[in-house]
Formats: sequence, structure tokens, C-alpha cells
Amino acid sequence: MKKQKIGSKLERKEWLAGYLFLLPNFLGFLVFTIIPVIIGFVISFTDYTGFGTARFVGIENYKKMFQDSGFIIALQNNLFYTLTSVPMTIVFSLLLALMLNKKMYFGDGFKTIYFFPNLTSMVAVGCVWLQLFEPNNGPVNQLLGSIGVENPPKWFWSLSTAMISIVIVVVWKQAGYYMIMFLGGLKNIPTHLYESAKMDGANAWETFRYITWPMLSPATFMVTILTFIASFQVFDIINVTTEGGPGRATTVLVMRIYQEAFKYGRMGYASAIGYFLFLIIFIITLVQWKMQKKWVNDDM
Repeated sequence: MKKQKIGSKLERKEWLAGYLFLLPNFLGFLVFTIIPVIIGFVISFTDYTGFGTARFVGIENYKKMFQDSGFIIALQNNLFYTLTSVPMTIVFSLLLALMLNKKMYFGDGFKTIYFFPNLTSMVAVGCVWLQLFEPNNGPVNQLLGSIGVENPPKWFWSLSTAMISIVIVVVWKQAGYYMIMFLGGLKNIPTHLYESAKMDGANAWETFRYITWPMLSPATFMVTILTFIASFQVFDIINVTTEGGPGRATTVLVMRIYQEAFKYGRMGYASAIGYFLFLIIFIITLVQWKMQKKWVNDDM
């Protein structure tokens, strides 16, 4: 009986110690996440401007979104950005992973080189690419001019190419991070599957289609989830390079929230857009998780 009492006391002390270690993080999460989320949700039903009192307006802010041309354009831009950046990131990072998965000279060095942009601040990346894409004297247009391109793109400064320029920069920066995920998936594929395919006479494309790609489905699923969520949260690179322009060509939902809240002082309306964005991300993530059972192969 004494041993049981001593054991229970030790167990209670261990639990108490664990909760005490978790307490600082929990308090930070409560103060800086949970409480602001609740307050923001309440504000979305008011006409709060950041000063003075707020008047309850019900769902007027949510109705206003679909009558606001600026919001509609931002939503369309965000969808275009998502539908281009997500597949391009997946394809580019997968190609890098397939290349680096083979035994090659200076392979670890190349992994570091490709991963390094992900460690760099997006602000710094944006400043560098502003110089690279400079229409008149930028290195990229000088290179295009040297190979005979008479009217090279104006990149960030053109309505037709501004958004695709953002996509190029983002894909370049984040591909190294997702490359590591794909490399982890490739390392987990049993080698005997490739040996069996080789004995059966399968070529490189057949091996990739029937072995590599199905076995990479868990990694592909995770990369897809993360890139989709990140695509609807893009802000810093746009703020640094184009500030939503030219015109409204690169204004996305988070940029619209920023403008409404801090430029026009419409905190209530900005909060409503923010919760609409949360709903989009939640629905997309839920659908992808539901589809996981159909196309993710967990057999190893």
C-alpha cells in the first residue's frame, strides 16, 4: 500500500511538473491567439474603425463583401495565384527531390543550395528579385535581350505579368523546403520494389508511374495541404514588391484585409474578410482530408 501511495504521489508530481512546463506556452497561445480570434470574430459584426465605440451591424459586413469589387478582384487574384503556385511548387520540388535522390557528386551541397532560399527572409528575397526583374537594367531582361528578345516582360510592373512574377519568386523560395519532404518520402520507398520493376523490364517512366508516384502519395498529400494553406496567406512578398499593384493586379485576400484595416480603418469589415478567408482554408483542408483515403497510399 505504501508503495502504491508513493507511486501515485510521484505520478501526480510528474503530471504537475508537465503542466507547469506547458503553462508558459499555453498562456502565450491564449493571450496572442485564442483571445484575439474571439475578439476579431465579435468585431466582424460591428462597424469598428479602431477608434471610439463600435456599433453592431449584424451580417452587413459579410453581405458587403460580395458587393465590393475590390474584394471580388482580390478573391479572383488569390484563386489564380493558388491554381498556379501550388502545382508549380509541387512539380518543381518533386523534380529537385528526384534529381537529388540519385547518387551524385556534391549531392549534399546541392541540397543545401536549394534549401537555402527557404532560410532567407521573404523581404530580402523580394528586394533581390525587384533588382533581378527590373525592366530596363535588370539582369533577367539583359539576358533576354542578349538572346534576341526584343520586348522582354516588365515583370512586377506590368498588369499581365505581375502575378506570375510573384508566383515565380514564391516557387523559387519555397521549393527547397518541400523538396526535403519529398526526399524523405523517396528514402522510405523499399528498394526491392525498384529491383522487381527492373527485373520485369519496366522503363524509367513506368517505374515512376507505378511505384514512385503512388508511394509518394503521403508526402504529396502533406505538401498539397501546406501549399494550399500558404497560397491563401500570401502577403509579404506582394507587399514588398508590388503593394497589390499595378492597379489591383496582385491584390489578394490578405492584402485586402491589410488595406481595409490599416489603410482605410474599417476594422469590422477587415475582420469579416479574415473570417471568410478562414472558412475557405477550412473547407479546402477538410475536402483534402476527406479525399486522403481515396488517393493516399499508406502501404510501405
